[in-house]
Amino acid sequence: MSEINLGVTCDMHVHLREGEMCDLVTPTIREGGISVAYIMPNLQPPITTLDRVIAYKQRLQELAPQTTFLMSFYLSKELSADLIHQAASVGAVQGVKCYPAGVTTNSAAGVDPNDFSSFYPVFQAMEEEGLVLNLHGEKPSVAGESKDIHVLNAEESFLPALRKLHSDFPQLKIILEHCTSEAAINLINELNKDIANVQDIKVAATITAHHLFLTVDDWAGNPVNFCKPVAKLPSDRRALVSAATSGKPYFFFGSDSAPHPISNKARHINVCAGVYTQSLALPYVAQIFETQNALDKLKTFVSDSGLQFYGVKTQDLKSTEEAVIFKKDQIVPDCLSDGKGTNVVPFLTGEKLNWSVKWCPQSS
Repeated sequence: MSEINLGVTCDMHVHLREGEMCDLVTPTIREGGISVAYIMPNLQPPITTLDRVIAYKQRLQELAPQTTFLMSFYLSKELSADLIHQAASVGAVQGVKCYPAGVTTNSAAGVDPNDFSSFYPVFQAMEEEGLVLNLHGEKPSVAGESKDIHVLNAEESFLPALRKLHSDFPQLKIILEHCTSEAAINLINELNKDIANVQDIKVAATITAHHLFLTVDDWAGNPVNFCKPVAKLPSDRRALVSAATSGKPYFFFGSDSAPHPISNKARHINVCAGVYTQSLALPYVAQIFETQNALDKLKTFVSDSGLQFYGVKTQDLKSTEEAVIFKKDQIVPDCLSDGKGTNVVPFLTGEKLNWSVKWCPQSS
């Protein structure tokens, strides 16, 4: 297969920041072959009001008029059931992102993952409105005699909370974002074992491009590859690759592309967590699918499943052009820069990718 039409593609987990970094990276969504992007709300301060989410989307649309942006609120005490209903009534957001406090970039205003009960009115309103709860599935690190939690088991330690949320709100759409462990993949499979129709899926998971490549050895000592949740063991990576290439509709693409200035990735302490993949999103993923002889499943992963879960309608798209990947080698650049001091290092800089992206009119 030397050319594949992937249709309307989607990346259901994207960080675009604000200011000059936002100006730099937002246009690269389309460069990477993505038509629909679901945007994270962990700005400073986080997005918790209707006016702010509307203004942020408007700015993104100015920067990338052909990209369809889906927006989210940041789960915090500022949210209420009334605000959820109001935002849903005007189509301002498609979901709410939950960050456990302190686990990743700009998560200081997040929640206690040991007790979600105070947010149950918000979750009930989301369930009624058909909005998605996006979970950063990690427990904060802690050392204790009964249970040590650290970067390698933080995701697995969170999984009972996901199981309980699904039990308490069985009709609430929930996504375990950026899975990194075999345990997480196993739970998502378990929760969907009795699902007969794709329309009945309530719990899904996103998988990033970089976690399909990385293990712990690839980020230990390499700040460019350091992200949260961290890449884990080879057995975990194999489980992620198997899930992504399986064609199962509850696993789909969410890049978690998270740009940081080079200075914040190169420093020797407090290295920022995040891997930037946006400008080459589809070529990265296609590279993995090709190695698994699974290119026939690529469209399911980067298009069909995510669009179905979020209920994206054709009339809501800013562009109906379709993304096509084709065999053409390219070298990942050393740096993406605006020429004025804002720059970011792409994932796998200097390495060769076998695929490139072009756009074509919608097929009849």
